[in-house]
Amino acid sequence: MRGRALIEQWPLLASAGVKRVTYGGIEITPAIRSVNLVTPAAQNLSNPLRDPEDKRLPRIAGPSGMVIFGVTGDLAYKKLLPAIYDLAHRGLLPAGFNLIGYGRRDWSKQDFEDYVEKAVKAGARTTFRRNVWRRLASGMHFVGGNFDEEGFDKLSDKLKELETNHGSAGANWAFYLSVPPDYFSDVCAQLKRSGLAEAPEGSWRRVVIEKPFGHDQESARELNNVVNAVFPEQSVFRIDHYLGKETVQNILALRFANQLFEPMWNAHYIDHVQITMAEDIGLGGRAGYYDGIGAARDVIQNHLIQLLALIAMEEPLSFGPRELQTEKVKILRATSAVQPLAMTTARGQYAAGWQGSEKVRGLREEEGFDPESTTETFAACTLEIASRRWKGVPFYLRTGKRLGRRVTEIALIFKEPPHHPFGEGTTTALGNNAVVIRIQPDEGVLMRFGSKVPGSTMEVRDVNMDFSYAESFTEESPEAYERLILDVLLDEPSLFPTNEEVELSWEILDPILDYWATHGRPEDYEAGTWGPASADRMLERSGRSWRRP
Repeated sequence: MRGRALIEQWPLLASAGVKRVTYGGIEITPAIRSVNLVTPAAQNLSNPLRDPEDKRLPRIAGPSGMVIFGVTGDLAYKKLLPAIYDLAHRGLLPAGFNLIGYGRRDWSKQDFEDYVEKAVKAGARTTFRRNVWRRLASGMHFVGGNFDEEGFDKLSDKLKELETNHGSAGANWAFYLSVPPDYFSDVCAQLKRSGLAEAPEGSWRRVVIEKPFGHDQESARELNNVVNAVFPEQSVFRIDHYLGKETVQNILALRFANQLFEPMWNAHYIDHVQITMAEDIGLGGRAGYYDGIGAARDVIQNHLIQLLALIAMEEPLSFGPRELQTEKVKILRATSAVQPLAMTTARGQYAAGWQGSEKVRGLREEEGFDPESTTETFAACTLEIASRRWKGVPFYLRTGKRLGRRVTEIALIFKEPPHHPFGEGTTTALGNNAVVIRIQPDEGVLMRFGSKVPGSTMEVRDVNMDFSYAESFTEESPEAYERLILDVLLDEPSLFPTNEEVELSWEILDPILDYWATHGRPEDYEAGTWGPASADRMLERSGRSWRRP
């Protein structure tokens, strides 16, 4: 049996009564697995299932547990709990993994198990298997409380109990703050007061923080100071779930594993870059939460600027966390908004219209939204990078709700050839070459180039060469939260923005937000379209146009 299959299928093999399996000349038994896979460092033993010669083997977390604050919220229910089950199903969580839910409910252990089981069955990517579930549920616990001393003292007692019962498997904890940012400081303060943030010798404590990371650079810096006063920066994991997507990570493979693209990845060949994240849904029940945040803070500051950094960064010395973060920081330091902002930015609010065949209401009719609010649901801006590679190449970023369709993509639009050796009129149907990286929903890479139309005359027309993940790979991509949660447990921070990246992102966006705050209202755009007319004018002034995904 191959190593990958052995790891993934061990729970089934064990439940079927299999006592030992030979892999790579080594006889594996449940006892050896529990020693070598769960506590290799403590036992100073190599792990036969993590053969360094076999790079295809998945990484398995060491002894650890997770506390989820806000476990009864939508994020935990729809994403975090299903992802944890999927990791368990794939055999990537350690034996004895503990999951503690913290919330205001008066729940027993059984109540919490029932809640998690419902979430798993509704949202897990892998099939529900009773033996996997029983093993995971055995380590589930619930602590009821507010963000006060009493609740955190109860949590501290629970962690001490588990450490006493499970030894080293109960000493390593990741604290996941799935709560609104207003509560970050309260949770961190209580973690420090109760001693939960301090790990016993030889173990670790880490904190996971969901976006938004502040609402401007000053608040982001204050938040970073609050968190870093309790946890050192190397123990802070700021989640940007977009960075966990397979297609986002493939940007690095596309650029640096292929000689084909890198020679043309510069201002000599590329005319401009468009980064789009479009949603076809409205605010719905999130109208009250969204008011005061807006599309730029919600998406551009984190997702789109991170995508820009990956597209524009120089080749790192390696794909280690420090090297990747160093190159991203260099790009962010060199990035700024193009002036004048009146001509290089656009914002809007969706009005009533048709979303496909459905008539939908406008933003100001959404329940819980202030009709006088100037919070935008569409935002677009023009950024530039002061580097030799990208000098003169505009980066157009846009995001919005109630747009034509749900899509996230990066389009690199190339310059026209300096000369066409064809007759007049033969290239009228030919546009600019393009490389389009589709993040979602149809993950893949598209290349657009000119080709001769069959016939007796020379006519050149655009054609597409399309690579699809779904058609090219039989492996199923894990969900973003699966990858990121596992990386937290493994102490792999490559895909997590540092505090410096967060503050630099706000430094790029703050001038735009300040300008908008003092210059009128967002422009209306009809639901189901591609945004306000001002967004089209942004590009038309330079003879360009938005790509229609």
